[in-house]
Amino acid sequence: MSEASFIQELFNRNRKCYGNFPDKELAEGFMDGLFNFLFASYQEKFQTETALTNHYLNLRNTFSALIFELLKSEVKVEENTKIFFDALPEIYKRLLKDAEATLEFDPAAKSIEEVLIAYPGFYATAVYRIAHQLHIQKIQTLPRLLSEYAHSKTGIDIHPGARIGSSFTIDHGTGIVIGETTIIGNRVKLYQGVTLGALNVDKTHASSKRHPTIEDNVVIYSGATILGGKTVIGHDSIIGGNVWLTNSVESFSIVYHKSEVKVRGVNNFSDVLNFVI
Repeated sequence: MSEASFIQELFNRNRKCYGNFPDKELAEGFMDGLFNFLFASYQEKFQTETALTNHYLNLRNTFSALIFELLKSEVKVEENTKIFFDALPEIYKRLLKDAEATLEFDPAAKSIEEVLIAYPGFYATAVYRIAHQLHIQKIQTLPRLLSEYAHSKTGIDIHPGARIGSSFTIDHGTGIVIGETTIIGNRVKLYQGVTLGALNVDKTHASSKRHPTIEDNVVIYSGATILGGKTVIGHDSIIGGNVWLTNSVESFSIVYHKSEVKVRGVNNFSDVLNFVI
């Protein structure tokens, strides 16, 4: 294929796809603007109520522009914009509960303001709750754009389709994966590197529950992997670091790996390890 033909093919393909996806940069800017709208009062970014109101109106206009590329209907855009912004007060209340839970559980957190503006786990949770609302409204693509934006900034990957209860806490957070059909109860705490994933990634199982259920008051420590749609972690359980689970656990359970230390004698060289330096 010649260079000219290749460019022509790309151009035709881009024209064909245009309008099926919202603008990525605009979506990311909207997310940051919405986060600032909800929590900028803690940073004194808006000095007057008028300034905050104008910012809010700009957000509504940006949101409408984003979803118009997907819905192609002014009536549907107006309906969905109203539904989304009507849901914001409840999302805000849930996020404050998430922040308060983090402040309560994390001895390193000194204030609610610190959690709101400096904790990547809280930012990822905020983006998830906003993307989940869009998922509920059956708006395509945009929820994934937002969740992947949070993923790129925090290393935390939460699918918008997951269902997460109140007072949710992510501590440190890097490397956390929460799959699409995961169900998480209230007052659950996750540490870095936790995976709530699927046992089977076959496309034929796309419409089935593939990811685990985590009931209320569960703590899952770093590096734990919990897989499978039928796997249920009972309430008030503790899952230790680096545990691998594909079966359900009863409520009030403690699951952990037993550490074992062997002291090697002078002439005890069984199971030799070879090092190359």
